[in-house]
Amino acid sequence: MADAKVIPFDDDRSRSAAASSRPGRRRPLPGGGSRRRNGEGGAVSALPGPQAAGEAPAPGASGPGGPGTDAAGTEEARAGVRGGSDWERRLAGGLAFLRRRVTGEYEVDEFGYDEELTDQVLMSLLRPLYDTYFRVEVKGIENIPSEGGALVVANHSGVLPLDGLMMQVAVHDNHPAGRHLRLLAADLVFMLPVVNELARKAGHTLACAEDAERLLQRGEVVGVMPEGFKGIGKPFSERYKLQRFGRGGFVSTALRAGAPIVPCSIVGAEEIYPMIGNVKTLARVLGIPYFPVTPTFPWLGPLGAVPLPTKWTIQFGEPIPTDGFPLEAAEDPMLMFNLTDQVREQIQHTLYKLLVQRRSVFF
Repeated sequence: MADAKVIPFDDDRSRSAAASSRPGRRRPLPGGGSRRRNGEGGAVSALPGPQAAGEAPAPGASGPGGPGTDAAGTEEARAGVRGGSDWERRLAGGLAFLRRRVTGEYEVDEFGYDEELTDQVLMSLLRPLYDTYFRVEVKGIENIPSEGGALVVANHSGVLPLDGLMMQVAVHDNHPAGRHLRLLAADLVFMLPVVNELARKAGHTLACAEDAERLLQRGEVVGVMPEGFKGIGKPFSERYKLQRFGRGGFVSTALRAGAPIVPCSIVGAEEIYPMIGNVKTLARVLGIPYFPVTPTFPWLGPLGAVPLPTKWTIQFGEPIPTDGFPLEAAEDPMLMFNLTDQVREQIQHTLYKLLVQRRSVFF
């Protein structure tokens, strides 16, 4: 991959050799990870109870057939045994998970995606933000196919890319086939320490046509936000107005892979950090696309980085098929322009419809 030509989806993404490097494959867990599904550490014996087979209750003990019989007490004891067993099972599973991480007995794919870590840790960390803080409502999840590759194209906003992460949780937790969303990210993500490693583990990869096409041909659900930094860093006065969708590279990729394009509209992310200003000089000094000024940041310091608890809606639209076009269609600039415009218009129309239906920014 080091010598591969990287084709950015829009003008904001640069070719980054450091971003395209991938970790090697770890040794897979023998048995395909079945231990995780069956208790993580072997069988866990339950604590003996007063109603074990062939054992009579002790005199004076609560339970049927003995003095001082108390049905409610018996049920409480049984519930305690069940609760203890479940707690022990969770503890054993956690210890087995830690052992595999320490010994390296887990698997990552060629892009660095760690499915076990994503399912058990990263999704668990994002879920309170998704369920409780933003209270995300998901619509049209059935429009993502149950099998085969699909390209999810969404609007981008909110100063920080929380919308991409919430979209990933939405697919992970709601799709009936249990599909995973593999997001394409800008090269800046892979230049940041810690963030780089976590992004790879979560299944994100560099936003280039080559990587996207490989994922689609493998049957993965791939997510892209073509607005890039133009969308995520736009001022609050332009909220929910889609920016230019780059050069339409995502359409060309979908055509080559024969994968359907699923438009996705996200409402709620625009208001988490109302961007009222941009200190461009400071942004150039720091080497970042923009330096946001909001009603709380930088005035309140770290507290100003806390997003506002807006109510979100994520709607996946009707898929646009691409498998009916000839192979040379991927090189037709007029066709790419028309399909790009169709996707953009569908997302914009859905955004306006959701905004009309919304009762409040926060409820």
